[in-house]
Amino acid sequence: MSSVSIPVSETPTVTGMSTRRVIGAYLAEARSECLRYMRAPAFMLPIMLLPTMFYLLFGVVMNGSAGTDTARYLLVSYGVFGVMSPGLFGFGVSLALERDGGLLTYKRALPMPPGAYLLGKMLMAMAAAAVVILLLLGMALTMGHVALSLQQCALLLLTGVLGVLPFCALGMLIGTLIKGQGAPGMLNLIYLPMSFLSGLWVPINMLPKLLQQIAPVWPSYHLHQLGMAALGLQHGGVFQHFAVLAGFAVIFFIIATRRLRRYG
Repeated sequence: MSSVSIPVSETPTVTGMSTRRVIGAYLAEARSECLRYMRAPAFMLPIMLLPTMFYLLFGVVMNGSAGTDTARYLLVSYGVFGVMSPGLFGFGVSLALERDGGLLTYKRALPMPPGAYLLGKMLMAMAAAAVVILLLLGMALTMGHVALSLQQCALLLLTGVLGVLPFCALGMLIGTLIKGQGAPGMLNLIYLPMSFLSGLWVPINMLPKLLQQIAPVWPSYHLHQLGMAALGLQHGGVFQHFAVLAGFAVIFFIIATRRLRRYG
């Protein structure tokens, strides 16, 4: 008897996304995040205007006759205060609300790289931090008559853009721990005391001795020290502060990522 050969269907091979498509997915997600927040002025305007209004009032109007060091100190302080906000609230509040609304579950089903969602939010926060620093620099150079070199301006801008990352990681962690409705209040309970205890509103040497000793616990303290070094108000210890901020960012990000994978 002649044997009959039965054709065996080949198992379809699953190919991953090409490098070009992966990069395009990351860029598309980043673009959508930026557009989404630009179309939400009720969220973005407080982030942009609050530090600039504080600097205009306390750094320009009430300290018009202050010395050069005081003017630079206030510029750094309100710059750090402004940089913290898009990291904490841009990540924390939006992530908590999107978890409650099921958006993260929907995004997991989309054919997109898993890190594109987080990278989009991160780039949005970095862009918002850059705008805040540029606004403050513009006010300092024009209305405040603060003498700054181009190098100092560039260093302060770079410090702000990169310095927002630890607060993105912290906001991401908070967003995985609490519900959407409670996120703004909880983040304010962290944001405002951290600003005060880091010497942003009152010079650190004017705080009680105990508060001075625990100030290095806060990432905003180390970012403030880097900002002062960028404007020549402090010398030395730059690598130490940078390493601490990088450690904060990595630890918070790892914990938050694990919680997202486990609880969504």
